[in-house]
Amino acid sequence: MQGEINGISPTIVKTLLAKQGITAKTVSKKAKPLFGSSGKAIKPADIAVFSRQMATMMKAGVPLVQAFEIVADGLENPNLRKMVLQIKDSVAAGGGFANALREHPKYFDDLFCNLVDSGEQSGALETMLDRIATYKEKTEALKAKIKKALTYPIAVVIVAIVVTGILLVKVVPQFAETFSGFGADLPAFTLFVLHLSELAQAYWLYILVIMIGSVFAVKELARRSPQFAYMIDKYILKLPIIGQIIYLSILARFARTLATTFAAGVPLIDALTSVAGAAGNKIYADAIIRVREDVSTGIQLNTALKARGIFPTLLIQMAAIGEESGALDAMLDKVAVYYEEAVDNMVDTLTSLLEPIIMSVLGVLVGGLLIAMYLPIFQLGAVVG
Repeated sequence: MQGEINGISPTIVKTLLAKQGITAKTVSKKAKPLFGSSGKAIKPADIAVFSRQMATMMKAGVPLVQAFEIVADGLENPNLRKMVLQIKDSVAAGGGFANALREHPKYFDDLFCNLVDSGEQSGALETMLDRIATYKEKTEALKAKIKKALTYPIAVVIVAIVVTGILLVKVVPQFAETFSGFGADLPAFTLFVLHLSELAQAYWLYILVIMIGSVFAVKELARRSPQFAYMIDKYILKLPIIGQIIYLSILARFARTLATTFAAGVPLIDALTSVAGAAGNKIYADAIIRVREDVSTGIQLNTALKARGIFPTLLIQMAAIGEESGALDAMLDKVAVYYEEAVDNMVDTLTSLLEPIIMSVLGVLVGGLLIAMYLPIFQLGAVVG
């Protein structure tokens, strides 16, 4: 008899089959498709939905293994459904929820696994899953706002490049043929645009490859070189409006992550380690590591934050109040809400500013090229007149 069953390892598969009264002679891993896995990719938003559904099931008093089955049945993403069933099988075999999640590090980071582990150890898994779900939902909402903020500037650049390229390669050459029969000197601006058009026609493919290659090169260099990543992150924070949005999102993420982990009973030093990993910016990740080192020597959190010189007064003061009152997680949660709302407002501001900027940029580019092409015609008309 042959068959298929979901399992993380051959040992777990044999254990599951043994519980069903089946003794497996051989267990082998199913070969993957030649051209990658089928179905949809598992996105962070999917993990947020999974977290909320599991929290809801646990609140309703559904046993853990049964909760996995119910959640899996309602999932549309086949790859996510398969992973949830694998986690269920591991838990059913006695592996523990947190350990089952650690078998999928691509989708469940140390922070997620540690919080679940804390919930299992304290017997408050239901409460912990609810906190995790809220944290994941807030995090994904913040990411969506950042993507929205970055989409507009990127769109402006892409549209400007495409429009300029089409004009230089397709439109300007037609004027160049007309000007060749004028027998008169052309204006300097027109000559500049004509030379630019010749370059674009001759090297457009090389220019395109260099532009795309530069983007990938910067990404790869930032991944390989911490110094380069630090420099890029520092430059991004200095960008007008966008830099401020990134800055506010870092603070919101810092406060939200620290509030969630600390409320879960994770020691502050360990919580700061998780926060550093979720910072999303090399400058602040390094600063948080130094804060953790200071706190480990007995220095208060607010003092350690102030010593770094890059955290705002509001965050430092709220941390001080939280430490004095014994409600650090509650104070940090309020800070997170404040900065999340600030990100919302900044994104709305950016959107309203960029709409006229897009029209202005395109107007200057198209208008400038058209003026350059019609200048000789205007001059010729003046001479004839």
